[in-house]
Amino acid sequence: MRRLRLEPGERSDLRRMFALVSPFARPLALAGVLLMLSSLLTLALPWAVRWLVDTVFVQHDLRRLNVIAVGLLGLFVLQSFFSVGNTYLMARIGQRLIADLRLMIHARVESLPLRFFAERRTGEIVSRVSNDVTIVQSALTETPVSFLGQLVTMIGGLVLMLVMNWRLTLWIFLLIPPLILIDLVFGRRLERLSTAVQDRLADSTVVLEEMLSGIRVVKSFAREGYERERFGRHIESAFATAMQRARVRAVFIPLISFSGFGALTFLLWYGGRQVVLGLLTPGELIAFLIYMMMVAGPMAAFAGLYAQIREALGAGRRVFELLDSPAEPLDEPETIDPGRLRGEVQLQGVGFDYGSGLPVLEAITLEVKSGEVLAIVGPSGVGKTTFVNLIPRFYEPTAGRIEIDGIDIRRYDLRGLRQQIGLVPQETFLFGGTISENITYGRPGASEDEIQAAAVAANVDEFVRNLPAGYETVVGEKGVRLSMGQRQRITIARVLLKDPRILILDEATSSLDSESERLVQEALERLMRGRTTFVIAHRLSTIQRADRIIVLQHGRIAEQGRHAELLERGGLYQHLWALQFAEAEEPVALA
Repeated sequence: MRRLRLEPGERSDLRRMFALVSPFARPLALAGVLLMLSSLLTLALPWAVRWLVDTVFVQHDLRRLNVIAVGLLGLFVLQSFFSVGNTYLMARIGQRLIADLRLMIHARVESLPLRFFAERRTGEIVSRVSNDVTIVQSALTETPVSFLGQLVTMIGGLVLMLVMNWRLTLWIFLLIPPLILIDLVFGRRLERLSTAVQDRLADSTVVLEEMLSGIRVVKSFAREGYERERFGRHIESAFATAMQRARVRAVFIPLISFSGFGALTFLLWYGGRQVVLGLLTPGELIAFLIYMMMVAGPMAAFAGLYAQIREALGAGRRVFELLDSPAEPLDEPETIDPGRLRGEVQLQGVGFDYGSGLPVLEAITLEVKSGEVLAIVGPSGVGKTTFVNLIPRFYEPTAGRIEIDGIDIRRYDLRGLRQQIGLVPQETFLFGGTISENITYGRPGASEDEIQAAAVAANVDEFVRNLPAGYETVVGEKGVRLSMGQRQRITIARVLLKDPRILILDEATSSLDSESERLVQEALERLMRGRTTFVIAHRLSTIQRADRIIVLQHGRIAEQGRHAELLERGGLYQHLWALQFAEAEEPVALA
């Protein structure tokens, strides 16, 4: 068989993969021992057949027949016992390894910065957690033990064959050159196709995830047919690649098996001549042929095991890419607990880009007082959301520094910092549990009175009490059972209960009807009291009462002041206001 040739990076990945099973060293060793014992007892069967033929059928000895039958029954009981133990242990180790790996990946994915998710699709990550982990688990638990069992069977069979007839055994070694040649021709191609299959499956998972996440958009545009065709293309691509792999396997494994059974046929002919000439007993020939099949089986299996290892290396590389991605510094020992912040925010020469070299923000210098309401406006794509994302450190500035209460935010414990910051995004997100669970997401230990107080302040209580299950109503995936305004108010209640010192409102009243906007605006006004608030709004009418407005243009602060002041200056803000006012006043043509 061909030696497993690995590049330095592959050897490192293989070592890391097998390091994952180190906590299971003892049960794995026990499973290996049970498998070896089971394999050795299996090797005793042809020897018993030899006795059966030579001493019972030839000599017609009924007493020995009874002894051999009882002995065989005992062997089968022991072999079954060892097999059951090995199967159970391997199943337990495999399932525990899958669970641990998925927990590790989940914990790592949660700790990754937003930049990571901006560069990758959700379906790709899901595929790695599901498909790739299963492949790695199979390679780590099933492949080594299977290899051990096949090795014991092959070596044991060869030894017993040498003991019976060394001349006949030498013919077996004629199998080795064709096996090596077949492996060289097919092994690498099978490896490449196995990796390609996983990549195609990952692509199809991405498409499926996108369709499920945007199912309302799909249905609103009546694009079900297009999505079926798009998903079908990826599935057919995965199918075509899988069939290429199947064709290679369909030739690969049978060729190896043919080499073994071709030799078996020759040995049957050659051994039959030896029996006729009196150089071999009938029992020895039958036992020899059985051992030959037992030896040929592992030789064919080794090629499949090799392919599994190569396939697992590709899957392992994708898993380790996730595990090796740099996490956010949540609990560094040098950081300090922010405690209860006052909420004074200072930006000093802050710049940012997304790695393309094109700056999104440049030289932003700004001081926001505790309790101040700062509105951020500007043309679309100017960097408003990026600006507020720097405050909770969703992204790190590429230039300058941000301070809260006079301390660089990089010195604060990241988890503690974010506990002091509340976010109400434009696209509300609710988890699929109950209304109560969604409100208490930031404070799981809150009392019922605290939950209700936050719900009343956010104008949630009034509609929740009309629901049959009240606060225990299940909202469905992403809150699909509730209206946009109801979801937004629950989001506000969630932030109210968290009680942050700094508040970020990112287009919190967009996409709402007039009644919903009024209720949400009331809730937001209660939420903003006494908190340092950053407000992003495209509709400028919603920020007229802000303490200060900054206007971003080309990544810089072009203007700042109160609403009336900015209108008097006649700059960019006045231009944006005039555009929105004109749009609002434009008459609507009726059919």
